[in-house]
Amino acid sequence: MLVLRALGIGDLLVAVPALRGLRRVSDRLVLAAPAWLAPLVDLTGCVDTLLPTAGLGALRYRDPGVAVNLHGAGPESIADLLATLPTRLITHRHPAFPAVPGPEWVEEQHEVHRWCRLLAWHDIPADPGELDLALPHVASVAPGAVVVHPGASVAQRRWDADGFAAVARELAAAHRVVITGSAAERDLAVTVATGAGLPESSVLAGEIDLAELAALVADAALVVTNDTGTGHLATAYGTPSVVLFGATPPRRWGPPADRPRHAVLRTGSLTVADVLAAAHRVLSVRL
Repeated sequence: MLVLRALGIGDLLVAVPALRGLRRVSDRLVLAAPAWLAPLVDLTGCVDTLLPTAGLGALRYRDPGVAVNLHGAGPESIADLLATLPTRLITHRHPAFPAVPGPEWVEEQHEVHRWCRLLAWHDIPADPGELDLALPHVASVAPGAVVVHPGASVAQRRWDADGFAAVARELAAAHRVVITGSAAERDLAVTVATGAGLPESSVLAGEIDLAELAALVADAALVVTNDTGTGHLATAYGTPSVVLFGATPPRRWGPPADRPRHAVLRTGSLTVADVLAAAHRVLSVRL
C-alpha cells in the first residue's frame, strides 16, 4: 500500500490515526513524504518504508496495489497517484476524475476527522483518538523546561516577538525556559530570549534535530507555540500546551476539544495576560 502525504510536521501528525487504520488492513505501508520527516515517521510505528517525496510531482513508484491520497483533494495529488498504476485508489472525489469514486471534500472539517472519514467511506476503520507517538530514542536536552516556539512558516501564523518575550519572562520566574525554532528562525529566537532576559544558551533554534525536538516536547512542562508542528507534537505527547492561532481556523487544525491540557487562543487582540492565564490553566490540569 502506498500513501501520499508529502507535507510538513503538523500534516503528518494529524494523519497518524488514518495511517494506523491503513496499516491494520495492509501487510506493508509505504509513505511518500519528505525525507527530513523520517525521525517522526519512525515514531508513528505504522510505516514500513518511507519513500522520500518532496511534494507534488515528485512521486516515483509503480504498482502499489492500493494507493491512498492523504495529501489533499486536488487534481495534482490524484494524478500523481494514478500515475503509479494502482489497482485501487482511495481518495476524495474530484470533478476532473469522474470515474474515481470517493466522498466529497468537506472544507470545514477537522483534519484528523477528514482522513478518518475518507477511510470510513472506503470501509476502513480508523480511530481519530490515536494521535500519540512513541518516545524518541534520545533524551531531552532540557528536561522539564517550558518550550516557547515563536516562529512559523507563514507570517500570518506568527504572534509578535515582544508578546512571546513577555510571556517567556514571566514563565522564567518559576521554570527553565528554552526558545525553539528552525535555523532560519534563530534570529527571531534570539530576539525573544533577549527580550525575556534569558541567556543565549536558552536558544535552541537551529541547534537540535527533529528527534531531539520531539524528546524536548515530550518531556516539557509546557509548550507555548504558534500554530505549527511543535503544537501538534505537544498534542501527540500530552504535554500541556497553549497554541496561538492566526489565520488558520483551530476548528480544523487545533488540538482535540476533549483534551483539556491543550488551550487554543486567537491572536487578533491577544494579550500577554491571556496567554499566561491559559498557561497556568493547562498546567493546573491533573489527569
